[in-house]
Amino acid sequence: MAENGRLHQKLIMITGATSGIGKVTAHNLAAQGASLILVARSEEKAQAVQASIQQQTGVQPEYLLADLADMDQIRQLVAQFQTRHDRLDVLVNNAGAFFLNRQETAAGFEMTWATNHLSYFLLTNLLVDNLKASSAARVINVSSDAHKGGEIFFDDPNLTNNFNSWKAYSQSKLANVMFTYELARRLEARNITANALHPGFVRTGFAKNNGRFSRLIMPLIHLGAISEEKGAETPTYLAASPEVEGVTGKYFDKKKAIPSSARSYDEAAQKRLWDLSAEMVGLAVNLPEMGTG
Repeated sequence: MAENGRLHQKLIMITGATSGIGKVTAHNLAAQGASLILVARSEEKAQAVQASIQQQTGVQPEYLLADLADMDQIRQLVAQFQTRHDRLDVLVNNAGAFFLNRQETAAGFEMTWATNHLSYFLLTNLLVDNLKASSAARVINVSSDAHKGGEIFFDDPNLTNNFNSWKAYSQSKLANVMFTYELARRLEARNITANALHPGFVRTGFAKNNGRFSRLIMPLIHLGAISEEKGAETPTYLAASPEVEGVTGKYFDKKKAIPSSARSYDEAAQKRLWDLSAEMVGLAVNLPEMGTG
């Protein structure tokens, strides 16, 4: 039974858990005995995945609902979580999106930036005390090889001028990697590791939110893509494997630590991104830099 697995008594939160590699990762971790918190926008989809996992593994996950592009909903999600749990062992920041056309959240954030980066940043920071309560917590940030073409537009992260969908996406994925490295440094000497990953080019429903054109073109693009099961291997590995216990501040592909882009290692830019993100989301209590507290 799953409750006798390696992850028995481990509590794991997964965002974007109702489709694609998030869904498969959730199934994989439940099969190893983990207790799960599924984060989703749709209650119907969350209940369907909950039922599927319970049927296949005997584990009944919890779920929490939030649109992760909305920072207020993230705060509400964390408040709900903290009424039920003191500890979190693993956080898998997986939810992400690609938008062909520029959209803004109610708070005025460009949708890609809000969904793919600010949500990772705020959710992780708000859960730090719960992660500290674990004996050996892990933060796993799903990025992409697309980060290699990315640049952080510090003066205009919302891309109000010269928006381009790929520019927005690659910026957000570079931000995932840079955030991971800065987070790992700030959590050094604590019991929390932070790593980023490229899942591979995965055959999922990703980008199909962009209308008829995307629904027609994505099947052609996916001819060279890997399966969701293959794409879930690295996040599952980082969440569960004893091989990466204590490993932090790395970028993984195919379950191996590899170099990320040269730009991603700029520590001054990592700190600048952190400070910018904290200001944008109104983070009241900020993790100190190493050596300052």
